[in-house]
Amino acid sequence: MLELTDIRVKYGKSVVIHDVSLSIQQGEIVSILGPNGSGKTTLVRSIVGLTPVVSGEIKFLNENIQKLKPHQIVAKGIVVVPEGRGIFPKMSIEENLKTGFMFIEKDKNVMNERIQEAYDRFPILGQRRNQLAGTLSGGEQTMLAVSRAMMRKPKLLLMDEPSLGLSPKLVQQTFGIIQELNQAGTSILLIEQNAVKALAICTRGYILQKGNVVLSGTREQLIADEKVHKAYFAMD
Repeated sequence: MLELTDIRVKYGKSVVIHDVSLSIQQGEIVSILGPNGSGKTTLVRSIVGLTPVVSGEIKFLNENIQKLKPHQIVAKGIVVVPEGRGIFPKMSIEENLKTGFMFIEKDKNVMNERIQEAYDRFPILGQRRNQLAGTLSGGEQTMLAVSRAMMRKPKLLLMDEPSLGLSPKLVQQTFGIIQELNQAGTSILLIEQNAVKALAICTRGYILQKGNVVLSGTREQLIADEKVHKAYFAMD
């Protein structure tokens, strides 16, 4: 579905992504792991056209997309759940969901059907549909951010640090949601610091350090790797 080939990204004169190549196939959960400052979020921004690439190629469904504008990339079927969830705190749950339908079909019946699908998936959102999003718990905000993204029926969902700032119980719930979305047919590129949880559910993974892919492989290969085990599993 998505293929990055030798992507290089600069901020000013500094190269922050160094010739990174990666791919995701239909139906996969692919994890990008790495510490703070490794370039994970920059990579996401590059995929969706928010941070331009200096060189390299980004293809989605065999089409070159790196020169498209962000809204054009979204229209192709790539949607992001951003770091921090990015909800509108002073708007209601339902108003937030409606923003996920902007710039696509104008059919209100379709929009209402998709809102109802969100409420069927997460009944708590339906029960509180008129509640301001900023008053929701962290877990409920994650449900809302995911539901807003799913309003577009994405072919590929990019999730940037979905567990950030959540309690262990809510982290477990969030990764359950990711698995459910994938099992329902959504391909997912998962950007995470929580390697233990991410590797438990992904198909394959890439480890990013200082803008470089230093290791990649299947879930089983990464879990078995001594360096990965020492860095991420030693205290688990």
